[in-house]
Amino acid sequence: MRVLIILLVLVIVGGLAARFAFAGSPPQVGAAAPEFTLPSQDGQRVGLKDYSGKWVVLYFYPKDFTSGCTIEAHNFQRNQEQYAKKKAVVLGVSVDNVDSHKKFCTKEGLNFKLLADTDHKVSDEYGSLMNLGITQIAKRNTFIIDPAGKIARVYTGVDPNKHSQEVLAALDEVQKIR
Repeated sequence: MRVLIILLVLVIVGGLAARFAFAGSPPQVGAAAPEFTLPSQDGQRVGLKDYSGKWVVLYFYPKDFTSGCTIEAHNFQRNQEQYAKKKAVVLGVSVDNVDSHKKFCTKEGLNFKLLADTDHKVSDEYGSLMNLGITQIAKRNTFIIDPAGKIARVYTGVDPNKHSQEVLAALDEVQKIR
C-alpha cells in the first residue's frame, strides 16, 4: 500500500510539473499563425480571421497597469498612424480580463484592441505563457503575421522601451520581401 501511495504521489507531482514547466513553443517564422477569437476591452469578440489580408502585430504582455506594459502600450499607441500607413493592426494580449483592459485603455488613452485571454489558451498556443509564483501571466513576446496568416517575425523577451520602433522597422523589411 505504501508503494502504491508513493507512486500515486509521483504521478500527480510529475503531471503538475509537466503542466507548468512546459509552455507551448512559439510558432516559427513561415508557420500558420494559430487562429483565435478573444474578447476585447469593448466586449466585442475579435479573431485573427477578422484581419485576413492585413498585417497583424500580435503582442503579448504580462499585466495591465504595470510600468513596462504601460510603456509598451504607449509606444504602440504613439505609432498607430505609422502602423496604419503600413496596413498593419496592433493587437495586445494578456491574461487580464475585459474589465481590466477597459480601465487600462481608458486611463492610458489606448485606442487599439487589447484582448482578454483569461483561460490562457491563446498565450499558450503562441508559447507566451509563464509562471509567476502560483499564477500564470503572458510573456512579453510579439508576432508579426502576414496578410496570408503566416508568421513573418517572432520576438521573445522584448524591451518595451524600443519594441514598437523595432516592429515598425521589421514591417518595412518583411513587406519588401512579400
